[in-house]
Amino acid sequence: MGQPHYVNGFDLNLHEHMLEQPLTWKKPQMVFVNSMSDLFHRDVPETFIQRTFDVMRRASWHTFQVLTKRAERLSELDARIDWPANVWMGVSVENQNYTFRVDHLRTTNAHVKFLSLEPLLGPLRNLPLENIHWVIVGGESGPGARPMSETWVIEVRDQCLAAGLPFFFKQWGGVRKKSAGRILRGRTWNQLPALVSA
Repeated sequence: MGQPHYVNGFDLNLHEHMLEQPLTWKKPQMVFVNSMSDLFHRDVPETFIQRTFDVMRRASWHTFQVLTKRAERLSELDARIDWPANVWMGVSVENQNYTFRVDHLRTTNAHVKFLSLEPLLGPLRNLPLENIHWVIVGGESGPGARPMSETWVIEVRDQCLAAGLPFFFKQWGGVRKKSAGRILRGRTWNQLPALVSA
């Protein structure tokens, strides 16, 4: 990618010198933590995870989104994390085989819990949405992108509507994701958690 921080590709790297950077940003922003990695990876030391949460707690004027596929480790560490209200915790769920991650997330003490159903690669029926605050859906993009059925998206949207949950449709995806757009049945869905939408 031409970025020195990614010179080792997807090998685990801890960029400790970057940890406190959000404290220097004065304007409040939405920060997606670890967009190219996973904070709860088994090889990330708990001390580093705790330091990350300490920075997010101190940078209380920002909102931090943390997303993981390692829901078991998230659940394991939950009781030892002092959860700040400005951290939104989410899990990725691509298809029915990974809905167990939702159960791990729902039992945490995170103040805002969200699901990232992206890329959505199969139907997700009967999602356990109790104690979840937000759902994002999106298709896979780039070369070799697997298709996403509109039926799958509608099923998730309807479950969110029935549960009174905000629904965010990010993209159809595909090789030309910009031209595919993000219109679902004639409208865009940009809903955010009620805790921040006021």
